[in-house]
Amino acid sequence: MAGQKKFFLTHILFFFFSFIYSQKGSITGNITDAETRSPLYGATVNLSNGKVENTDLFGMFRLTDVIAGQYEIIVSHTGYKTEIIPVEVKENLSSSVTINMKRSRLDLSEVKLNSKKNSALNTLGSVDVLLRPVNNSQDVLRIIPGLFIAQHAGGGKAEQIFLRGYDIDHGTDIRIAVDGLPVNMVSHAHGQGYADLHFLIPETIEKVEFDKGPYSVSKGNLATAGYVDFKTKEFLKENMIKIEAGDFNTQRAYTQLKLFNQQNENKRKQFFVASEYFKTDGFVESPQNFHRFNILGKYNVWIGNQTQLTLSASTFDSKWNASGQIPERAVRSGLITRLGSIDDTEGGNTSRTNVYVTLNRQWKNNWRSANQLYYSRYHFNLYSNFTFFLEDDVNGDQIQQRETRTIFGYHSFSKKPWMLAEKKTTTEIGFGFRADDINDIALSKTRKRTFREYIQRGDVNEANLFVSWQQDLELSDRLTIEGGVRFDHFRFGYKNIRMGETAFRRQSRSIVSPKLNLTYTPSSSVKIYLNNGIGFHSNDARVILDNAAEDILPKVYGTDVGVILKPVKNLILKMALWHLLSEQEFVYVGDAGIVEPGGETRRMGIDVSARYQFSNWLFGDVDVNYTKARSQGVPKGEDYVPLAPSFTSMGGITAKNKNGLSGSLRYRLIADRPANETNTVRAQGYFILDGVLSYQWKRFELTLSAENILNREWREAQFDTESRLKNDTDPISEIHYTPGTPFYIKAGITVRF
Repeated sequence: MAGQKKFFLTHILFFFFSFIYSQKGSITGNITDAETRSPLYGATVNLSNGKVENTDLFGMFRLTDVIAGQYEIIVSHTGYKTEIIPVEVKENLSSSVTINMKRSRLDLSEVKLNSKKNSALNTLGSVDVLLRPVNNSQDVLRIIPGLFIAQHAGGGKAEQIFLRGYDIDHGTDIRIAVDGLPVNMVSHAHGQGYADLHFLIPETIEKVEFDKGPYSVSKGNLATAGYVDFKTKEFLKENMIKIEAGDFNTQRAYTQLKLFNQQNENKRKQFFVASEYFKTDGFVESPQNFHRFNILGKYNVWIGNQTQLTLSASTFDSKWNASGQIPERAVRSGLITRLGSIDDTEGGNTSRTNVYVTLNRQWKNNWRSANQLYYSRYHFNLYSNFTFFLEDDVNGDQIQQRETRTIFGYHSFSKKPWMLAEKKTTTEIGFGFRADDINDIALSKTRKRTFREYIQRGDVNEANLFVSWQQDLELSDRLTIEGGVRFDHFRFGYKNIRMGETAFRRQSRSIVSPKLNLTYTPSSSVKIYLNNGIGFHSNDARVILDNAAEDILPKVYGTDVGVILKPVKNLILKMALWHLLSEQEFVYVGDAGIVEPGGETRRMGIDVSARYQFSNWLFGDVDVNYTKARSQGVPKGEDYVPLAPSFTSMGGITAKNKNGLSGSLRYRLIADRPANETNTVRAQGYFILDGVLSYQWKRFELTLSAENILNREWREAQFDTESRLKNDTDPISEIHYTPGTPFYIKAGITVRF
């Protein structure tokens, strides 16, 4: 009898669960921009039963295991009007929806935190792009909360970058890319990871994706303090001409034109050209005579919603003069003013040409692939004088750094969602390579830009091959695990022409970088995350092969734990505690003009961000960052990391009136910080206030922007440097700096057609 009851109960349960699962169906959908018909990546799709999904690169989403019945789909995306549509799910069938989203003014009440594909920081990043006006290519990086930049060579040189207690120099610990094209230059003539972003035209930027820490499997070399990926526009909505003029003989012209545009139900294609010309004399006493020209051509075609082909070509050229860094004693003694110079023959010229082709494809077997082949041709020539007459009291210490480089590269990432024990999981596999051929990379002694003798001269070959795997597993609608591993193999080659070498000396090394990230989203207003990962930054090939460096690929170990809250509909708060342990620091040696490896360092800190919408036209934001950076294995009191920011903050208010009037008032603050290892020399902090005001009427827009509204005397870049002036009897070590921009105003007019 007991056996019969057990048999009967088993069959009842079997038929019950069979009935339940037979009642289930699925929903697939396609989300596009209503105006351009371009797929919207990263839109959040909420089903009224609590299920959440995000659109992929093709604007597609899929909700599985949905019990048959009537539902509402709520689709939201930053900068678009939220759409709510009904949908019926039938058993054993897939319901299909297509939604065209209309652009609208930013509304924080529509931002949801239960997005699965956007990282914790990207949720705020997309908001920041709309809140923060960008005036020029130097300001683009300031979108990143907690990131500060400093220019100290006349405007044409790549900016010095600070993030999470790192003096990143020009890119040693941050990976930067534009449309997948790497910006950083490995084994560069001026410094490892040198990232010159001036070929990017601000008006062509569609969005910025970023994260802090070494937690992304798809990002490899240099992505330790973080990474930044810029995405340029695929389709232009309109043609545009912009003319700007400002103080210090500043002039700028920008043009974007749709040369070919065709859209129908099955195909969308467009070819556009954008160009920029910029010139200025700068605010210093010796005119910078800075000129920059950019031109970009981009062809984009969508065939249905399954295939996207992009062809892009751009070229950039600039030249400038620089006043360089000046010692404090020269200003105190009255030898020069704070806007003067010791050697006004510094400066340089640089150019870069880029070509790439990208093919994105959604296959019938549900695999989605993204492939890119790219080529860059680059030239760099820089004259600097850091120490004046320290080494040579007759000719001075001016140096020239130059190189010519060719870059070839390819990368492919393929992704497929599937079910594992009734849990949704996604597999992503990536592989690729990058090869840098650097010819005649040289360091020379010069006098007023006239060659005297070589200090270093050679050729560099450097190649990087990588393979990556990432697995995302949704344990529930609230808990997601992202795990993965990346393998990188490097081959370094250096031929010392100055020493008469005719063959390359070579060295190879490989590294494995695991990552593990967890995200828990108990509701649409709370997200908790834990990120863990190992990243790395490669050493300069010349340091590796000339100095027999042992730590070729030093690691960085990172952990972030944070929470994002939306306590009320118009407020977003983010708090993160983080820790980074670097096996090796890079030290720039000014007189030698190279980067050398240093010791181990530890950094820990807290990041706090807030975004608040006071009304439908007024927004406020603030970011506060505190960091403690210390060297390891050295006596206490001698363990400070020079120039590592300890406290930074940025924020402001932005107004966007529906009548066409908009404006923004923003501040930048960085506290005093150690300039040497003993903290006996301090780099001065600053508080700067900037503003932008614009008015749009029909096809016309007038803009007025001001920097350093309070006209503060501040120092943009600072270094504790030993130098000798012409009349000094002995060398003196003290702060050398470049002055920050005084009050500066610029006006512009834009015509759209």
